[in-house]
Amino acid sequence: MTEKLAINNHKEFLNSLLSGNRAMSSVLARNFLNRPASIKELYEDIFKNALYDVGELWEYNKISVATEHLASAIVEAILNELYPNVISKEKINKTAIVACVENEFHQIGIKMVSDIFEMNGWNTHFLGANTPTAELISYAKTIKPDMLAISLSIYFHLPILENMIGTVRKDFPNLPILVGGQAFSKGGQEVLLKYKNVIYKPDLDSTELFIKNLN
Repeated sequence: MTEKLAINNHKEFLNSLLSGNRAMSSVLARNFLNRPASIKELYEDIFKNALYDVGELWEYNKISVATEHLASAIVEAILNELYPNVISKEKINKTAIVACVENEFHQIGIKMVSDIFEMNGWNTHFLGANTPTAELISYAKTIKPDMLAISLSIYFHLPILENMIGTVRKDFPNLPILVGGQAFSKGGQEVLLKYKNVIYKPDLDSTELFIKNLN
């Protein structure tokens, strides 16, 4: 079991999610980290790939929405279990707000991004799924972040993201906005080029490199 995960095979983890076995999923995740491997590798190679497979199975009606929801809930629970491994002892004086656009309810990807910021010493404010733009801006005026990170999972919500960016720019004309998410696997990156200081990153590796360069 550990050896399969040691070669970045996410299928065994996927099977434990589909069977609803939270305990086994947790054991597999921790075994992966005992290789040793980094949290980022676990997120990118195991969690992300398994959840993409879950989404595809649901899209083609091979699993129920209940199974899809349970798989997501198990991964979120494991993310919470692993949080003590995420917190950096060396903090820097930078703050990020991380959130999903309105009407987006898949928050695992942006939670992983939040953890990458945390591992690199940032203070993060994780607002999660379905964050109303007006509420995000109001909160940002209080926090005064150095970075805003936004997740887009559904391609057809791209106009909502554009509206959010445009609205944020009225109050924060120079605030860097980091954007990513599964939606961009279908295109749309070119739309972001219209906006100043909006940065698209496709995965956790490029996101962490971007953060380290900022640090």
